[in-house]
Amino acid sequence: MEAGLEWVARGYGKGNVKLLHVRREGPVHSIKEYEVDTQLTLETDKDYLVGDNSDVVATDSQKNTVYVLAKRHGITSPEAFALLLTDHFLAQYAQVTNVAISVRAYPWQRQVVDGRAHNHSFIFCPEVEHTCKVIKKRGGVAEVWTGLEGMRLLKTTQSSFVNFVQDEFRTLPDQEDRIFSTVVSASWRYTDIANIDFGRTWITVLKVIKDNFSGPADSGISSPSVQHTLYNIIKDVLLQLPEVSQMKMTMPNKHYFNIDMSKFENVVGNIHNNEVFLPVDKPSGMISGTLGRKDLTRAKL
Repeated sequence: MEAGLEWVARGYGKGNVKLLHVRREGPVHSIKEYEVDTQLTLETDKDYLVGDNSDVVATDSQKNTVYVLAKRHGITSPEAFALLLTDHFLAQYAQVTNVAISVRAYPWQRQVVDGRAHNHSFIFCPEVEHTCKVIKKRGGVAEVWTGLEGMRLLKTTQSSFVNFVQDEFRTLPDQEDRIFSTVVSASWRYTDIANIDFGRTWITVLKVIKDNFSGPADSGISSPSVQHTLYNIIKDVLLQLPEVSQMKMTMPNKHYFNIDMSKFENVVGNIHNNEVFLPVDKPSGMISGTLGRKDLTRAKL
């Protein structure tokens, strides 16, 4: 390498490896559909510097590995499968020093027909997408992140935004009661993955998000700002799940503005409007936050 230069990052792998796994237990079948990205870093950089490919595990071989391990071991969760792939690449190839695996799970659910779960028929329900990323260095401990994307929520009341900065740039009036809509993206990191139940953790996080956004079915819950709701969600996840060390979340504020009916008084009569709204998703407020445990954060400094 030329003097004065150094690698900031390097690696290669196979992206968007699509996989459907069917588990057949008699007449009852279960499915998992994943999209997998693999990324390997080699001990040497001779493939980059001089074109020597003798240590390169072809990306096609990485793709084949995804299929072979799914066949050998089956699939239980995105996290478990990513950990399996990570450990395999480090054990199989001595020249590999770092592995990163990302998995996106497609949201299939078993169909219900006449009130009964169907044995082998499924419906695609994109309520929320389950993702994960596992990073591991040779001799190190796996860093595991679970994520969710595309969780779109809306409530029609018990959301406000008032008493914010008043200056020459402000045009937005106080919002005493407004529609609150967002598309949640979140990811969380684990302190320890020994004997962890990733499925239970996933279900708990979903419940915490819904509880803090919606509240009880008959009474709801008040939200004085998106920031406040975001904080309460992450706080409750960390309080309820000791295996989670850190969580980050983004909640864009998808606006719904009242349509001005003042020009249509002769048509609608009552021009007060709290029924018809204009969805405006761009531009949107972008609210985000990352919360971690102080003891773990300080230990890393």
